[in-house]
Amino acid sequence: MKKIAGISMVLMLVLALAAGCGSKTENTSSSAQNTNQPAPTAADAAQTKQPEKAAEPVALNVATAGDTNMAELQEKNVAPDFIKNHAGTTVNVIGTGPGDAGSQKIYEKLKAQKDAGKTEWDIDVAVVHQSAMKQMVEDGLLEKWVPMSANKDLVTSSDSKNSLGANVEGYVIPMFHSQVAIAYNPDKVKEVPASFDELVKWINSNPKRFGYNGIKNGMSGVAFTTAYTYWKTGDYKQLTEGPFTKDLEQKWPAVMKELKALPVTYTNGNNGTLDMLNRGEIDMGPVWVDMFYLWKDQGRMNPNMRLKVIEPGLPGQPMYVVIPKNAKNKDAAIQYADFLTSPETQAKVIVEHNSWYPGIDANAVLPKVSEEGKNKLFKDVTAEDLSKRGLSFPLSDFLKDLKTSYEQN
Repeated sequence: MKKIAGISMVLMLVLALAAGCGSKTENTSSSAQNTNQPAPTAADAAQTKQPEKAAEPVALNVATAGDTNMAELQEKNVAPDFIKNHAGTTVNVIGTGPGDAGSQKIYEKLKAQKDAGKTEWDIDVAVVHQSAMKQMVEDGLLEKWVPMSANKDLVTSSDSKNSLGANVEGYVIPMFHSQVAIAYNPDKVKEVPASFDELVKWINSNPKRFGYNGIKNGMSGVAFTTAYTYWKTGDYKQLTEGPFTKDLEQKWPAVMKELKALPVTYTNGNNGTLDMLNRGEIDMGPVWVDMFYLWKDQGRMNPNMRLKVIEPGLPGQPMYVVIPKNAKNKDAAIQYADFLTSPETQAKVIVEHNSWYPGIDANAVLPKVSEEGKNKLFKDVTAEDLSKRGLSFPLSDFLKDLKTSYEQN
């Protein structure tokens, strides 16, 4: 090797000396360098530029709260299409569980990494409930990514700015808006209750035929409990708009005792209510509209089952797409979040496949949805129902205390 290196150095020295002396000797070899050619221009350099090195592989970690359908959505309906257009990217989906507890786990994970002084956090994209937003924003756990989003002009809903009293503008894009409704078997329920007053009478006349999950293992039961409290207290405006005051909570123990005295069947969660309905163990219960239609589409639900949003209404909620402040793969995370909240994915996955209401401006999404998809989504729960009886959850402090009151009474 040393001998070859020495020869190379000699040849380079000879060539350099020849060039310095302005030698005009022509070299007829086709492979030789012609020293009389002009110096290469910038354009020449650009044409001969070596191809850029392939992007490094990226492993995105996507954490999602919610029932099993939320993790399945990312794994089966979003990640595969995203990967097709992002070579070298893999997507790891982590489901953290149903209800507010699932979002709390994401909050606790991010907070622990921040408190430990880590500069790279191992959640790149998260999908969370409204209840987690106040803590996440106040503790500085989230990136204000919406101004960088390709879909920023389509973020128009009020809950993309305010979440249960917390200012979330710039931190969130709703992945979807969902709604709780009362599902019922029309073969068994001949006169469908139109209000909470009529529903309570029906429950007392048909013991154990109405089922819900209390406030455990899913938000459908929390929504029903919340709506019952709104109805009995008449405090909807104050509970959802504030200000927060403990005085309003003095009515709750009596309300909770009355609610829990009803002869109902307790299910084991969102899925449990749907399952008991399908098996005929109950005839009526609160469910998420999207899960109801998903079960129908999958053949897991009696196709005769119907939905109704009763007076004075039932809550719905968005699920938010957020990006942690110190996400390890932030650029790729924004690309994934943009894909998830794009009009195309919203039409194909959110509306058509999952029967959710769009998270972004519906005017950009619904033109891409089939007539069949639109008719299904608004068959039982109409746009008018949503406008008149689609309620919000209370401010986060009220909601936390409401669940405590339910458990203690």
